[in-house]
Amino acid sequence: NFPHVKAFWIMQTLPMAQLELQAGADDIDGTVVWYDITKAVGEGNHQETSVGDLARAIREAGFTAVERDTVYRRVERDAQTGAWRSAGA
Repeated sequence: NFPHVKAFWIMQTLPMAQLELQAGADDIDGTVVWYDITKAVGEGNHQETSVGDLARAIREAGFTAVERDTVYRRVERDAQTGAWRSAGA
């Protein structure tokens, strides 16, 4: 058994990641600015999305976007400073 299944939008696009969430994935990878491993040879573009676009894709798939840390604890951010802490840490 796996405690978490990630929908890796970088390799499979955001629309596919939305379907993967609906099929049982419980995590969608975060905002990545550059990921050369999946970039096609000779392609000048890179994979990038904003927090807002990622959250919108999650909502459109029927879920609530929650930021997490590396051990899957919910992250809480200060609205004014942007400082964060893991809930329950």
